[in-house]
Amino acid sequence: MNFLKGTGVAIITPFKKSGEIDFDAYKLLIEYYVKNNISYLVILGTTGESHTITLKEKNKILENVVEFNRGRLPLIVGIGGNDTQSLVNQILNYNLKNFSAILTVCPYYNKPSQAGLYEHFYHVSKASTIPIILYDVPSRTGTSISNTTVLKLLKNCKNIIGIKDATGDIKRGVDLINKTSKSFHVISGDDFTALDLVLSGGSGVISVVAGAFPKEFSKIISLAKQNKTQEAKEKFKKIKNIIDLLFKEGNPSGIKALLSLMGFCKNILRLPLTPVDKNLYDDIKDKFKIFEKNLL
Repeated sequence: MNFLKGTGVAIITPFKKSGEIDFDAYKLLIEYYVKNNISYLVILGTTGESHTITLKEKNKILENVVEFNRGRLPLIVGIGGNDTQSLVNQILNYNLKNFSAILTVCPYYNKPSQAGLYEHFYHVSKASTIPIILYDVPSRTGTSISNTTVLKLLKNCKNIIGIKDATGDIKRGVDLINKTSKSFHVISGDDFTALDLVLSGGSGVISVVAGAFPKEFSKIISLAKQNKTQEAKEKFKKIKNIIDLLFKEGNPSGIKALLSLMGFCKNILRLPLTPVDKNLYDDIKDKFKIFEKNLL
């Protein structure tokens, strides 16, 4: 799983004006990432609006992504939920032979205890025939898996090989890095803190902004992995203003606005998500033009 020591893209799900999935745009995006130094792709994550995509559509997405990718990049699929048995059933019924791992989020809304989180991920792990990456994003789920619970899971679930840490808490990530083996991947799930976590020993990042600037953000992470700290920080400073704008009205609204400006997709989301307002759209457009002129 050495590819996790790099930059993964949390890929959007592009839609047509009719609301259907735009597979032509999907193919275009995958070609863009293959040619621009991305280490792997994450399909049907939060950025992919997975919770408003039907099971039938998800299966079609997986089939098409495998076809478009043609084995060129490792693929990770987001499969998460807050009904453990239903989630286990989904995993058992998916065709996952072309995927390297499952990214699975903490159960949302229910707000389970640490004991409940342990049992949930334990059962998910036992159901999966491929490796598992935990996904901790408390700002969305209302709960967070503790490092103690992660370490307990690692003792009993050999196929849990990493965690996407979107807590924004560098200290927690560093603590987990220090308490786990080198084969366990602590991956940043926040573009804001990705550089700091990688400089502190994190494996890499699953990025949103890399969906627009794959080569540039991959370069930042690569420099960090080479301990070229100052150069990495200088390049990150140039892209930070865009990152701030992309998350101002939530993800994936910001990245879809930017990708639509770049000509990759329509600026369409599924309710309850909506496009960014005109003022923010114009701000993103202006920052994009400036960034284009001063590429990293």
